[in-house]
Amino acid sequence: MRRILVINPGSTSTKIAVYEDLNPVFESDIAHSPEELSRFNGVWEQEPFRLQLVIDELNSHDIPMQLDAVVGRGSLAKAIPSGTYEVTDEMVEDARNAQHVHACDLGCALAHDIAQRVPPCRAFIADPGSVDELAPEAHICGFPDIRRICIWHALNQKAIARRYAREHGTRYEDINLIVCHLGGGISIAAHEHGRAIDANNALDGEGPFSPERAGSLPAADLVKLCFSGRFTEKQLLNRIAGGGGLKALLGTNDMREVERRIAQGDEKARLVANAMIWHTAKNICAEAAVLRGHVDAVILTGGMARSKFVVDGLKERVGFLAPVAVYPGQNEMLALAQNALNELNK
Repeated sequence: MRRILVINPGSTSTKIAVYEDLNPVFESDIAHSPEELSRFNGVWEQEPFRLQLVIDELNSHDIPMQLDAVVGRGSLAKAIPSGTYEVTDEMVEDARNAQHVHACDLGCALAHDIAQRVPPCRAFIADPGSVDELAPEAHICGFPDIRRICIWHALNQKAIARRYAREHGTRYEDINLIVCHLGGGISIAAHEHGRAIDANNALDGEGPFSPERAGSLPAADLVKLCFSGRFTEKQLLNRIAGGGGLKALLGTNDMREVERRIAQGDEKARLVANAMIWHTAKNICAEAAVLRGHVDAVILTGGMARSKFVVDGLKERVGFLAPVAVYPGQNEMLALAQNALNELNK
């Protein structure tokens, strides 16, 4: 029996879980209030704070620090192939200097910190959001100074794609899938025979607009806005990623609230929600072209896959491509544990 601690740091919480093989024996979502986090100048100043909270949470529930592995959510430091990686000092240093800063960058450091306290425990990350398996064509855009990258929900998309394959008696490597993760950001990827050959940069708002992302914008209008003097660079970046989408248009990033407004007859809420579905469906269908129309299934996952309004709207628009399978929620904790267990059992 392998004992694995999973650590998944997010912008407002640190999720932890302890697994014995793949059986969860403890789970906790440690919330961080805006007041707590405002004391820190950036994500990396939060590392000792979050580390101590994780240790205190385990101790308060009498969870012994007898671990075979600690696996953390991977950082956005470098584009790497899909897989499970052992954490090294160099990896942690890369995460500290990552161009794209996100709370998930702390995952490798927290795993490393705890593993060093309880040797011979090993520390891993798996399928970070910077996984890049894109075809060469996908990196090219019409502006030579910019190279397209993907930052997406690789961990959940890969895990759900493999689960779909198992449940349908086949292998992930033998089928073509379009997977759409419906979260605060929306990532859509074309999975061709076990490789995501095209995906959007969901962190920076590329693709459809979402609860918190502005989505792809008319380039000339955006350039004019940049030079209008109305906004600083930081303000615009925040509007694109974090303060855009439903949050900017309706004042909330909660699809459940949007659905409540629709039920009460709010026509603006209905129009905006339908527009998000429209653009998401359009991007899903674009990935079918990447796969030359050979699509075995379209998979909807993430938190908004719990929304009947969103799921029904997407099915209506993309159902002609292939069967649509729905896997609500994020499965990141189990996926991290699975990847760590596979590595331990090698």
